[in-house]
Amino acid sequence: MVVSPSPDVHLAPARRENGLDFAEPEHAHAGTLGRLEPDRTPWPGRTVTAGGVAMHVRETPAASQELPECVYVHGLAGSSTNWTDLAGLLSTRASGVAVDLPGFGRSEPTRSRAYHPAALTDALLCWLAGRREERGPVHLVGNSLGGLIAMNVAARHPELVRSLTLVSPAMPDRRPDPRRMSDPRMALAMVPLLGRSARRALEAESTRVRAERVLALCFADPARGSERRLEELIAESEERRTLPWAAEAADGATRGLLGMWAGRSVWSTAARTAVPTLVVWGERDRIVTSRLARRTAQTLPDGRLLVLPDVGHVAQMEAPETVARAVAGAWEAQDEGRWSRSGS
Repeated sequence: MVVSPSPDVHLAPARRENGLDFAEPEHAHAGTLGRLEPDRTPWPGRTVTAGGVAMHVRETPAASQELPECVYVHGLAGSSTNWTDLAGLLSTRASGVAVDLPGFGRSEPTRSRAYHPAALTDALLCWLAGRREERGPVHLVGNSLGGLIAMNVAARHPELVRSLTLVSPAMPDRRPDPRRMSDPRMALAMVPLLGRSARRALEAESTRVRAERVLALCFADPARGSERRLEELIAESEERRTLPWAAEAADGATRGLLGMWAGRSVWSTAARTAVPTLVVWGERDRIVTSRLARRTAQTLPDGRLLVLPDVGHVAQMEAPETVARAVAGAWEAQDEGRWSRSGS
């Protein structure tokens, strides 16, 4: 694959909707950010224990020790390597810590072996609280399921969170559409008895074919990914197949997420999340529809929205430079008192 430049976005002027001033977020100047290095290897990893929770993390050093910390939280099928590019670009503004949630990436499960989003939220909360005295409140950035977990953390303990960025967060999307899966046969594979042949066919496929399907599902244009990122995805998939808890974690988190979507708790949590929040959504997101983007940003008490045309579910990977400029611009506006949606 070749690396294409991040799609550009033209920001609309401030507008008023439902009685609220709803301005587009600012973008920081690209020259104030780090360099995009598509062939760079993932940042170094190690296991860090805090608050009684052990998680494997990948750490991106900041340009200065005086800078705050940013914690990155991956989605359901992701890991800490999903943030290599964005963390590098933002290293001029914050040190980066990309976590593998318990049971995902290289993190072992917690003793409870619970993977419901509420349990993963508890684990991240304990971990952040255990580091607060040393690191202070953090910028929290989450994608998909990680966005939902980050929002839960901010709603429950805003003192731990300096700011929140949600990239295509897993808000309730109840569309029964098999095209939201990397392979429509996955829906048939879930059917008892009838799904046996589909399961056998899926298991017979090479890891590369499965990885390419995931890339095609998550990116609006898979050509924007580098060959290195594809190889990393293949290697991670092969490693996950050797871990005894991998399937259990993915299944448990999926069932828990669908259970949450059946109720109204996700929207009520968003309404209680009072920290400054940037919502970033790819307009061509096939997994969680971008039709939920505006409602999400408006439900958040201090949210702003950036919708990226021609971008899919993992904007931080498909359009890292654009996302980095938006995140850095949001941090600047928040620090300078120019963020509040109401203008107050």
